[in-house]
Amino acid sequence: MPETTAMSEAARPDTATVLAGLDAITGWQEELYRHLHAHPELSFQEEQTCALISERLEELGYAVHQVGGGVVGVLANGEGPTVLFRADLDALPVTETTGLDYASTVTVTDDEGKSVAVMHACGHDAHITCALGAAQLLSEGRDSWSGTFVALFQPAEEVGKGAQSMVDAGLVDTIPRPDVCLGQHVLAQPQAGHVATSPGPVLSAGTSVRVTVHGRGSHGSMPHLGVDPVVVAASIVLRLQTVVSRELAPGEFGVVTVGSVQAGAKANIIPGEALLLINTRAYSEEVKERISAAVERIVRAECAAAGCPAEPDIEVFESFPLTDNDPDVTARVTEAFIEHLGAERVHELGRVPASEDFSVIPDAFGVPYAYWGFGGFPEGQGVPNHNPAFGPVIQPTLRTGTEAAVVAVTAFLAGPAGGAR
Repeated sequence: MPETTAMSEAARPDTATVLAGLDAITGWQEELYRHLHAHPELSFQEEQTCALISERLEELGYAVHQVGGGVVGVLANGEGPTVLFRADLDALPVTETTGLDYASTVTVTDDEGKSVAVMHACGHDAHITCALGAAQLLSEGRDSWSGTFVALFQPAEEVGKGAQSMVDAGLVDTIPRPDVCLGQHVLAQPQAGHVATSPGPVLSAGTSVRVTVHGRGSHGSMPHLGVDPVVVAASIVLRLQTVVSRELAPGEFGVVTVGSVQAGAKANIIPGEALLLINTRAYSEEVKERISAAVERIVRAECAAAGCPAEPDIEVFESFPLTDNDPDVTARVTEAFIEHLGAERVHELGRVPASEDFSVIPDAFGVPYAYWGFGGFPEGQGVPNHNPAFGPVIQPTLRTGTEAAVVAVTAFLAGPAGGAR
């Protein structure tokens, strides 16, 4: 932890003064959010989004860097800790069904020439808007704190490659080394206007695998002359259900999901191959590797048992690290939330089985981090992320996300250079 862990009450920033500008930014935040929601961009295609962010950060006095498909704004404000706050940018290939008057109508053409609808179905438009709001409040409130604030906008979180892209492009050598990294995500729970934190593992490690089973095609009436990859694929799907139920100890978390099985095009043709997309989740790297090894073992064994003419192709195409909140950092963030938001608005996040690549950034610097959730829906009306109906209420969602970002960041910055509050 940075040396500021033990800083006294007298050394703290004047967070209330920084937050005093919240009402003044509501108008442009809501307008920006609607614009971003209506104009989503897929992973590593966030060009217009990055241009908009860069322009706004420059107007606010930040030193702006383009790194690995993302944008970083650095605001140096005297002596003190360096705090990094991250927001993600990309949308998803989802057809929106929210019915909102600012719903996305964006479509793009994929590599196969097919039209694909694009939607901010995970709330990254809210993340961008809240982070830019916090960037403005911290810029305008520079008399109330001291240190360096780093606003990082990361591409391609949805495919688990954006954070690593920024690291590979020289992020560590481009910006000041942070003392702590922070991030947040809008969720179906808690309710809008509330936040939720937890120390330790909060988001699972995840892996996505593409498996191609090679069979031998034949006429549907002559199965004895071929090797049916559809049957092999079906056997793999069933056998994979035993990985968690029979190979992990009761109470040990693990998920194995076969999200897609594709094979054949006609009832009377045994196809030459079958494609499976498999996703796994775990709350430790050891369990993650154990599950991955079991998946590969089962796939290869079923193919061998069926007499497939070739070994299966097994390709990991997405991999997400464990998000493991530092207890001390999380405790300080939680304490600051309770102080500024009120205990009734701060909840226990618990473990969320979804995955993130946020931790790649603090790990690259070797610094601790905290990641929390904030609500986007009225109580009892939550819609899960990645659902085509995912449409958080604009307020108090944006206000809470902005407020939480400022409160968490200032919990680690130093007090104003001119003296204590």
